[in-house]
Amino acid sequence: MVTVVTMPKFGWTMTEGKIVRWLKKEGDAVRKGEPLFEIETEKMETEVEAIASGVLKKILAPEGSVVEVAKPIAIICEPGEELPPLEAILQGAPAPGEGVPRAEVSEEAAAPAKPPKPARASPLAKRIAAEHGIDLSALEGTGPGGLIVKEDVLRAIEAKRAAEAKPAAVEERAEPRPAEAPREEAIPGLPKAGKVIPLEGMRKAIADRLSLSARTAVRVTITAEVDMTEAVRFREQLAEEVERRSKARLSFTHMAIKAAAKALERHPIINSLLIGNEIRIMDEINVGFAVALEEGLMVPVIRNANRKSLFEIASEANELAERARKRELSPSDVADGTFTITNLGMYGVEDFTPVINPPQTAILGIGRIAQRPAVVDGRIEPRWIARLSLAFDHRAYDGVPAAQFLQTLKGILERPYELLV
Repeated sequence: MVTVVTMPKFGWTMTEGKIVRWLKKEGDAVRKGEPLFEIETEKMETEVEAIASGVLKKILAPEGSVVEVAKPIAIICEPGEELPPLEAILQGAPAPGEGVPRAEVSEEAAAPAKPPKPARASPLAKRIAAEHGIDLSALEGTGPGGLIVKEDVLRAIEAKRAAEAKPAAVEERAEPRPAEAPREEAIPGLPKAGKVIPLEGMRKAIADRLSLSARTAVRVTITAEVDMTEAVRFREQLAEEVERRSKARLSFTHMAIKAAAKALERHPIINSLLIGNEIRIMDEINVGFAVALEEGLMVPVIRNANRKSLFEIASEANELAERARKRELSPSDVADGTFTITNLGMYGVEDFTPVINPPQTAILGIGRIAQRPAVVDGRIEPRWIARLSLAFDHRAYDGVPAAQFLQTLKGILERPYELLV
């Protein structure tokens, strides 16, 4: 029996993946469930298991290939079984070059007599190009077989911006530029770097997503002060019971996850994704929380957080954070988030503007909880105060729904016993 291995889809926003490394060679025996290859997505790198047992007969997507979701990347056959003609088994195979080695491209497909075909590009590259008015036919793809990938479009956008910013008179007198920018050592006045960190892997994925957010989202940030005095008392009273039940130390992040989930139930528009020309209000409330690693941030997701108790959230969040630090998260652990929380309070940060994680439409930033003077019943007394910052995409909704959500969230945190209901 012939099994066609395709690029898997992890999460509803994944459109393509990069083959980082094959863990088996052609001709190697494979067992169902054992790691077969490593891929890099926009969120993480992970191993992918074999979907069948047999022999890895043919690798269609070499290492470094960027392949669309559901496109064939390899073929597994039973021991002793011959590889049938590729045309007979690859129904819905990618166009030449989309992960298929050049040797498999037929002479007929390569014949120059045929009229030129429309530029081939990954779905992500097409979407970004459409948003910024980039003509794909004018680009040279650097992906497999000349496929135009998102990096090609981003370079074209930067070149377009640079050309538009340059005065016309300067443009006419300018000398032709070299094809490549000068190396760091060749730039006059630039000090020599003590260490150079390549922008790749997780750091590059983060850079790409944040750049996309900055280019597309119409970001507005609103803030609110929250009296956390009762929340501090609540945490102290409940800490022992939470640790007994969930084996985890109750944190303010855990409380914020539960509070945000309850607030999202009352304000579903905030729990939405903006994909293309659609605002999709999601049925599931999946709250992601940022975990700091040495090379960047990971955002594991608490699925259906509104249906889980505070004890369950504390236990699950603690486990996910530990696995994130050990680089043991699976793709499903970071997929399908609908809202994100990031807490910098433990670093003494008062408030900040977090960056929206597209296609989500909002993210909550939590500042430090500190004692400040406050007026209570006409008198001044010390209270534990925190500042919350909600960054939202104004394309999806206006300021009033966002403010109403933040008001509800503030009310829940100031009456933390609601978290037990």
